[in-house]
Amino acid sequence: MQTITLDIPDELAVRLRSVEKRLPNILELGLRQFHAQSQAGFDGAAEVLELLASLPSPEAILAIRPSDAFQERIDALLEKSREAGLTSEEDAEWEQYMYLEHLVRMAKGKALAQIRRSQHSL
Repeated sequence: MQTITLDIPDELAVRLRSVEKRLPNILELGLRQFHAQSQAGFDGAAEVLELLASLPSPEAILAIRPSDAFQERIDALLEKSREAGLTSEEDAEWEQYMYLEHLVRMAKGKALAQIRRSQHSL
């Protein structure tokens, strides 16, 4: 294992002291997010994934809709795929969107089933 010395603001140092033993994990997660944000389309996906990670109510899951910017990007990719075809980067981005849509559909299906179960038990 290597040792790294950093200069950080005092207020951040205070906050990090309470999680000192978990810093390698925190840095790993931060690096993953940092790298993911550089990928096209991550911001819109992050919104949805962060909402799902917050364990929202079934009603909140059913209300999930893409942001306007996210939907515009999806629409632009879809139109380009029909007219001229996508670059390999755009195709990878499209695949990410399709996987995210799959996850949201699964979450919505489970949320609907949970709502129906709770209505039947009343």
